[in-house]
Amino acid sequence: MASAFLNSVLLFELPGGFEWIVIIAVVILLFGGRKIPELMRGLGRGIREFNDAKTNVKKEIEEGMKESNQEDSATETSAPHHQVKQQENA
Repeated sequence: MASAFLNSVLLFELPGGFEWIVIIAVVILLFGGRKIPELMRGLGRGIREFNDAKTNVKKEIEEGMKESNQEDSATETSAPHHQVKQQENA
């Protein structure tokens, strides 16, 4: 259903079997047999770096949330102490 909606909105379809063969043949002709492994290695490195960066950002966000929760719980436990001191002074 989603692909039918996408096809009607974008007015084109995704490549089928024969189209993929033509696309691969054109890529081989343009880049040659020696360049394709280098391209794939570069693509793999790029994907790996992206995933590493995504993981690092996720860890930083989780650590920030943990620190925030620890600070919130620390202020909640210290707040009643502060209120008791104020009541004693009054």
